[in-house]
Amino acid sequence: MAYLVIGVFLFINGLFLWIFKSDFNILNAGYSDLNSFFFLTPWFFLLLIPAITMKSFADEFNKGTMELLKTKPISDWEIIMGKFSASMLLVVVALTPTFTYVFTVYQLGNPVGNIDFGSTIGSYTGLFFLTATYTAIGLFTSSLAKSQIVAFISGVLITFSLYEGFDAISTLISNDLPLKQLGIKEHFKSISRGVIDTRDIVYFISTIAFFLYLTKIRLDNE
Repeated sequence: MAYLVIGVFLFINGLFLWIFKSDFNILNAGYSDLNSFFFLTPWFFLLLIPAITMKSFADEFNKGTMELLKTKPISDWEIIMGKFSASMLLVVVALTPTFTYVFTVYQLGNPVGNIDFGSTIGSYTGLFFLTATYTAIGLFTSSLAKSQIVAFISGVLITFSLYEGFDAISTLISNDLPLKQLGIKEHFKSISRGVIDTRDIVYFISTIAFFLYLTKIRLDNE
């Protein structure tokens, strides 16, 4: 699963960013930045991260190994954080090769090096927090059912709702309402500008902690 997820992520990104003749193609953009990559990746992760986390607890419940795991001298929090860290590490490994995109855009700039490093660093920081949030949601949905398919679909629905839902509702009802601030997308975009705002950090940390806490409650009731 790990090799498959990493391979699929890099392959699809490579096609959209460097091969397909579309608006996302960096070579056809006319300016040196990675906006296309940072626009597409949250959408790819909507599918890839739930695919990574869907087995975390669902497989344990389905095979009956959760009871055995809980007899070990480790707490529920240690189990949760172990699975959370493992999933996060896998996504970070998948993201690491994309640093070559930064080097490529750096070389393609006119003059060479004409790239907004502040925005790039901010966007990678935003991706890290976004990944952690998606992972926490994925672990929670995995703890809800014995079926991996149910866990995957639930994870996709919740992450999609939190990423795009509030933004869409705000557009439909009224742009004056602060609904956008409740969604992941608005805070990710804010960090991607290169300005690390404590409100965005607090939002991500609070959301991560909330879903991990829900997972803890679910394990307590098992």
